[in-house]
Amino acid sequence: MNGAPEASEPTPSRVLAKNCTVDAVVAAVLFCLGAVVVVQAHALGAGWTSDGPGSGYFPFYIGLILCIASAGVFYQAVVSKKRNTGAFVDREQFVRVLSVFLPAIFYVFCVVFVGLYVASAIYIAVFMVVLGKYPPWKSAVVGVVVSAFFFAMFEIWFKVPLYKGTLNPLAFLGY
Repeated sequence: MNGAPEASEPTPSRVLAKNCTVDAVVAAVLFCLGAVVVVQAHALGAGWTSDGPGSGYFPFYIGLILCIASAGVFYQAVVSKKRNTGAFVDREQFVRVLSVFLPAIFYVFCVVFVGLYVASAIYIAVFMVVLGKYPPWKSAVVGVVVSAFFFAMFEIWFKVPLYKGTLNPLAFLGY
């Protein structure tokens, strides 16, 4: 009764970005993309030639439509009274996204050195241990079995070699 939140009530998390802010940023980026398309299409020839539309005719209008739509979204996100000021992402949600995104970046970096199969086995095992709370031995078995299955499927059955990495740790297999 003292105004403090009860234990059953969720504590509000700090909002890191509002919907209107994210809408405005995305609209600005898409406007820039549309402007690049318009300029490049104009350089290609966006007009009508003697034998029909020039090579930049349709890209020009697609870029123009993208710019107009982006300007409308930007206006709605920044100036309009109907803008959505709700939370786009709070701290807890952002941390959850980063808990998947950062290991994915590390995975892509590892693929360069140890290849797709070894990096995937490690990636699967680490995710099972960290996010799934599985025992390490089960996670390692699943990671190796899944990667071995994909190795057999691509390398042996389909005869499609996938990237083995600069270190090529699977060279002893002859692939």
